[in-house]
Amino acid sequence: MSDFAYSKGLKRRILIVEDEEINREILGNMLQDDYAVSYAENGAQALEMLHEKKVRYSLILLDLLMPVMSGEELLGKIKADEMLSGIPVIVMTSEKPAEVSSIKHGADDFITKPYDSPEVIKARCERIIQLYEDKSIIRSAEKDELTGLFTREFFHEYVRQADDYDEISSDDAIVLNVEHFHMINEMFGRDMGDEILKKIANALMQIFGSGMYIGCRPDADYFYLYVDHRDSYDGLFTGLSDELEKYSHIPKIRIRAGVYQNVDKQISIDERFDHAKLACDRIRGDYTREVNFYSREMNDADLFHERLIHDIDDAIANRNLTVFYQPKYGIQSEKPELRSAEALIRWKHPELGMISPGEFIPLFESNGLIQKLDHYVWREAASQIRKWRDKFGVTVPVSVNVSRVDIYDPELENGLIEIIEESGINVSDLMLEITESAYADDAKGLTDVADKLRARGFKIEMDDFGTGYSSLNMITTIPIDVLKIDMSFIRNMNRDEKNRKLVELVMEIADFLKVPAVAEGVEDESQLEALKKMGCQLIQGYYFSKPVPPEDFEKFIKQEA
Repeated sequence: MSDFAYSKGLKRRILIVEDEEINREILGNMLQDDYAVSYAENGAQALEMLHEKKVRYSLILLDLLMPVMSGEELLGKIKADEMLSGIPVIVMTSEKPAEVSSIKHGADDFITKPYDSPEVIKARCERIIQLYEDKSIIRSAEKDELTGLFTREFFHEYVRQADDYDEISSDDAIVLNVEHFHMINEMFGRDMGDEILKKIANALMQIFGSGMYIGCRPDADYFYLYVDHRDSYDGLFTGLSDELEKYSHIPKIRIRAGVYQNVDKQISIDERFDHAKLACDRIRGDYTREVNFYSREMNDADLFHERLIHDIDDAIANRNLTVFYQPKYGIQSEKPELRSAEALIRWKHPELGMISPGEFIPLFESNGLIQKLDHYVWREAASQIRKWRDKFGVTVPVSVNVSRVDIYDPELENGLIEIIEESGINVSDLMLEITESAYADDAKGLTDVADKLRARGFKIEMDDFGTGYSSLNMITTIPIDVLKIDMSFIRNMNRDEKNRKLVELVMEIADFLKVPAVAEGVEDESQLEALKKMGCQLIQGYYFSKPVPPEDFEKFIKQEA
């Protein structure tokens, strides 16, 4: 601000408060080339001028010994007035004891009478004005206007100072977030949202203010705290959520927190709070926990997932992804017969080695990248069906997964037809697996999509049946061609009577719907025989084969031939 004002030729205004006319003129002559100068003959007149709203003063030069109202009394009134306390004051006196007293009462500097050193006086005025302007700019940038907490830059600086003053103390970095805060703003208004943020800031001071506490609001609904270490945070923020609900009458305001305990002071402040934020964001939507603690394992997992996200395009381009196939056998004939296969993706990373589907499939389902993976599998499976048909003269239908994100893609149907036409196979050769949970989430929307696909000749398999909590009423209305029983029921059906009864119930549902049932995860002959007696038509699992690459799958085709 100081440099800006000087460069633009702006003149600050100085108020000279002096009862002797000759002294007023001497000071005025010294300063008028550089400043706009106003004059007052006593403290009362000066106070009246200072309260004029149209005039802004950058400095007051104040004589102490004056009639009506002394300079010392005026100084006290200035420093007690919130509107005036930001104006610096230089006291003018010839008495040494008065200098010390003036400084103690809030004066910023003093000038010794008589005024015989113009350059010194001008230099002191310039320095005090610049200091106050810089201080004013800093103060305006230091605090978040809404909550009074530090802004990010100043928060970092105070954390650095805390570390410098006490390098061996144990401190915790905390990140708090208001779950779905944007919905509060939209439903109850921004004013209510602002009040909630202010309440949180005040409450945090009450919770942590007795010890070392540095607070910041870096973003709209996030709070960063640097506090003395504590071993437990149990129930610490529950009371805060309850208080906010009581104040706002908004139910279920949820505060979640991520805590990085005993921070490593050798890493940057940004890294410390990145760790705490990672822990905080990990429990988004998890209403069973209000606090989550950062760990090295969590960080490693996060970095690993980021690496997978970064590398997925290269994996597709370089064909590091391989589609494996697990055979499905019909078991109602005297000898099991190969009927079809399920396509299952495998990833051999050039640096990380084999990556479990359990690692990357849930990750890509959560961020939408699963669609890239699915499209890759569809093309590979369709191409493989054609290769086997050309090589062996038989068609092995293959089931491929259709994820939630695929279902709501308006180009799903056209994309599948394009793949079918490119490969030269029949629509019925590529069977589409949709999980039961997807039906349960949006039965109407998914039913419409499934109806369209079936109208084009695709067969729809409901995967993982028994795990998605669908209603019996929904089962009777959704369009499916195959019901797949989840392996968790098959695994324990010969050891647990309840699981066995559930499998029998699913078989009855399939019979009622007049669709074949496929049992997943069959591992031994006793399971096969039990399922055969129940009327199960198809099974897959390690009893016949684990998922294998296409060249190894060919032995099953040859055996059938």
